[in-house]
Amino acid sequence: MKIKQIHVHVLKTSLDEPFYFSQGWVNHRSAVLVEIETDEGITGWGECLCHGLQPPEIAAAFIQHAFAPMLIDRDPFDSDVLWEEMYNKSRPYGQGGAAVNAISGVDIALWDIKGKSLGLPVSKLLGGNYRTKVMPYATGFYRTLNGKYPEDGIDEALRHKSNGLKAMKLKIGFGVEEDLAFIRAVREAIGPDVRLMADANGAYNAALARRLMYETREQKLYFLEELLAPEDQEGYLAIRHLTETYIASGENLFGKRGYRTWIAQGALDILQPDLCSSGGFTECVKIATLAQAWNTMIIPHVWGSGVGLAASLQFIAALPPAPLSLNPEEPMLEYDQSSHPFRAALIQHAITMKDGMVDIPQRPGIGVEIDRDVIATYGISM
Repeated sequence: MKIKQIHVHVLKTSLDEPFYFSQGWVNHRSAVLVEIETDEGITGWGECLCHGLQPPEIAAAFIQHAFAPMLIDRDPFDSDVLWEEMYNKSRPYGQGGAAVNAISGVDIALWDIKGKSLGLPVSKLLGGNYRTKVMPYATGFYRTLNGKYPEDGIDEALRHKSNGLKAMKLKIGFGVEEDLAFIRAVREAIGPDVRLMADANGAYNAALARRLMYETREQKLYFLEELLAPEDQEGYLAIRHLTETYIASGENLFGKRGYRTWIAQGALDILQPDLCSSGGFTECVKIATLAQAWNTMIIPHVWGSGVGLAASLQFIAALPPAPLSLNPEEPMLEYDQSSHPFRAALIQHAITMKDGMVDIPQRPGIGVEIDRDVIATYGISM
């Protein structure tokens, strides 16, 4: 089997009501989809993560101009070889960010091809399913121009709870006093039985984070995410052991090289690689292996379209608990509930929650079919 063609689809649409978080305003939702055709008629799909402030054209340009020419006529089953060659080619101008983000989308599409060729879900190719369903947690709680807080956040939390979600993650990073009031108000409203987390998106330094950690002990947060800037490893090492709340980060770390010292030095309780940004299946499996060697938990970051969601579920299925035991601490699925006009429609609404759990697709590849009408509706020219 050989790679015949590579198509990059950039999807983008404005939001009717823009929202903001600690780093700025999100005015639109985007996706970079990678479609790889083979000479045997098998097509694979992948996705490059588009953060809320990330222009999708950057990762698309990497694929079009740097990676696609070197992949034509190559064997998609050589995914590890191709990953390393793409990384090495872009090493002088990459090593992280949009370069690895772009490699991730290509890699996911290659694994989708392999799964479809063999008639197996990707999770089976990764070693098998530790689980066939996963508990989701709601990501949302972004703020709007005319919103009222904490009232709007309380309403959203109660809505998620009434919809059957047993865990949710607040957006914080708006100032320590503001965050403390918000966390306390939401916890009081939802009660003690809902697992509650909070994500600052790198808004604080170690001193501010320390105060937030100490003063939210009563609210019993499950984890605090990205309290510090993603490159502040020393800061994380300074604060990690100051609280019983798990400290999580990693969506802005890239590949095994980016993670190795964070894992070896024990900077985090929970690692959060994003399959669509941290290196795809090929590299995230290696990150998971490093994590397993240090018995460090992984709860992947997920914030893409339905393609990224489906692929991430395959990765989560194959994640070993750290460590394996009779009643291990299981990973969760970050289940984006914020506004996204085409996330679910792109995969024909194939992934849903039932009884507080999300089933992991068992069809070949990443387990979903793509609605090309959605690509036609939201695609833009490059």
